[in-house]
Amino acid sequence: MGWMTNEDGLDKCRANYVPLSPLSHLQRASHVFPDVLAVSYGAHRVSYAQYHARCTRLASALAGMGVAPGQVVSTLLPNIPAQAEAHFGVPACGAVLNTINTRLDVDTVAYILDHGEAKVALVDTQFMDLAEAACATLDTPPTLIEVPDESAGFPATGRHMTYDELLAKGDPAFEWVLPQDEWESLALNYTSGTTGRPKGVVYHHRGAYLMTMGTVVSWRMVMRPVFMQIVPLFHCNGWNHSWMMPLLGGTLVCCRDITASAIYNAIADEGVTHFGGAPIVLNMMVNASDAERRAFDHQVEVFTAGAPPAPATLSKIEALGFNVTQVYGLTETYGHVTECLWTPEWDALQGADRAAMKARQGVAMPMMEDITVLDTDMRQVTKDGATQGEIMIRGNSVMKGYYKNPQATKEAFAGGYFHSGDLAVQHSNGYMQIADRAKDIIISGGENISSVEVEGVLMGHPDVNLAAVVAKPDEKWGEVPCAFVELKPGVTGDEAAMIAFARETLAGFKAPKKIVFQDLPKTSTGKIQKFELRKLAATL
Repeated sequence: MGWMTNEDGLDKCRANYVPLSPLSHLQRASHVFPDVLAVSYGAHRVSYAQYHARCTRLASALAGMGVAPGQVVSTLLPNIPAQAEAHFGVPACGAVLNTINTRLDVDTVAYILDHGEAKVALVDTQFMDLAEAACATLDTPPTLIEVPDESAGFPATGRHMTYDELLAKGDPAFEWVLPQDEWESLALNYTSGTTGRPKGVVYHHRGAYLMTMGTVVSWRMVMRPVFMQIVPLFHCNGWNHSWMMPLLGGTLVCCRDITASAIYNAIADEGVTHFGGAPIVLNMMVNASDAERRAFDHQVEVFTAGAPPAPATLSKIEALGFNVTQVYGLTETYGHVTECLWTPEWDALQGADRAAMKARQGVAMPMMEDITVLDTDMRQVTKDGATQGEIMIRGNSVMKGYYKNPQATKEAFAGGYFHSGDLAVQHSNGYMQIADRAKDIIISGGENISSVEVEGVLMGHPDVNLAAVVAKPDEKWGEVPCAFVELKPGVTGDEAAMIAFARETLAGFKAPKKIVFQDLPKTSTGKIQKFELRKLAATL
């Protein structure tokens, strides 16, 4: 029988076992930090007691609208207080939060609302036309709740119930619906993946809770941080940082429009200590004009992800008072799961040598079980900094799977690891470094763009015979889509017209920024040689 078995009365009970959920952080913070500033956005400044009350009213009002546990509530919002409140208020009524990328086109938004079967959608006035157009194509559209932002120039249209009207219907004494099982679904995030149609990544409460705990350790955070929400909360739920802030009694500074002056002002006026963002944000800070910059006298910790920051950018931004740590992850892993953990023996490194170390994707963060580079037979690659394999991930902060797509889920988890699709090498100290993106994903301004999706649109043009889309390096966005188009005989290409054609279907950030008309290089079997096109794109 063994010792200490259940026969000894050592059972789980309410006293010694609680399903892990990030919702617990705000429940606790409302008692421990009731008067501490929780959320700041211009004139909107609420304490933890007020934040908790607003989230409670949201949960109650949604339940009053008939939203049942397990059903989906979507948002189409920038980084404003309502989006932060949705992260607690939606799951607090038992529902699943689906934050939608505000940069998507009507067709994709409609697909997400339909596929996720959203019952309610909270929509910023700026994106109401987009939401209404998407809903007009659906048989059972969600009920739209309008979230106006007068301070940003977006007063209510009067066509829908407003967010404040919704909250007024809520009961501040509503009892939160906490998970009975930490495996219950918390959030549904759609990733562009490698096909035109996005896949729905499902998060559970346990994974998000452990993300909040592991991030605190990796980022060396102490009590009362002031965190600026620059990473869109629709992207991996802002890397789970809004769920983390109540754990530390921290202040969440919302940022609707990402500009250098907005960030410098928040650092100087609000005392921002931490933020995350793609390398494009670092470039923006480095290239800011004297008029946009503000002096500050504390070091700001920055997590960056999406692509390795350029060595020149790293050296310049560190001189301005920012300490940059590169992290790596995917939508399927709740955001960042590896970090370039700095070691004291590297302290003396300067310039390009220092940047080369900081450009590595690094090692597993503490909430993860194992992240390494394996070959096609699921064997560890030689840690020589040269042998390529695929980054493979195991741990609690890996998604439950793809919603309504068991085949894709099975493939993603083959062999007991999540297959990232990213090719990398591993150095002798175990630090991983991405060598190439196996699935031809273009990362522009931190957003994933499927080359297959863009190619599919271009192939729909009557003059196009073949199209191949690759990443072209871009100083501002990191990468932008560059299309190589093989035209049908007797046709002359018009770059501006073809870009306009693509924009009719695609969101602006997905449309090619450059189109080159030429015969495409192919293998003997007719496969397009994208590696040749990447080389060419880098010279344009």
